[in-house]
Amino acid sequence: MNLLKCFYPYEYVEDVFSIDYQALRDKGFKGLIFDIDNTLVPHGADSTEQVDALFAKLNSMGFTTLLLSNNNRQRIERFATNISTLYIEEAGKPHPACYLKAVEMMRLSKEEVVVIGDQLFTDIFGANRSGLPSILVKYIGFYKKEKKGIRRNLEKIVLWLYSHSRRYQHRIF
Repeated sequence: MNLLKCFYPYEYVEDVFSIDYQALRDKGFKGLIFDIDNTLVPHGADSTEQVDALFAKLNSMGFTTLLLSNNNRQRIERFATNISTLYIEEAGKPHPACYLKAVEMMRLSKEEVVVIGDQLFTDIFGANRSGLPSILVKYIGFYKKEKKGIRRNLEKIVLWLYSHSRRYQHRIF
């Protein structure tokens, strides 16, 4: 038994733009829960035209979207100025209650929702604890020479183990 599986995503992709949303739709998923910082935009940044267009596309495909963030309301509202989406501020990730509240707000079942985020120890861990499938994206800045915290270094170790544990990879696609 792998003790680290609670940190393993169902999928691991380059970024939110490389996810095959049509394939998710075809598999019966109707809701997408997104983290904001380092998932959709660099930490603290406003949304971009590309992100706005992504959400417009997702809405036109019939997805219900929700931003689940530990940020405050002002930060989320500033980010989502041009985006039609639900949100939960100061969520308390990785606590399962916030993920389950998100599913309830979306009026969907857990089997119809996917969590998309950049952090194993918050986004993915919380999704797994809540019984929700998850997609990990490389955090924005992944390739930059920037100072990283201890959690990012620990994530590298977990991701290395994940990459050698095929049983836990590609559980959606």
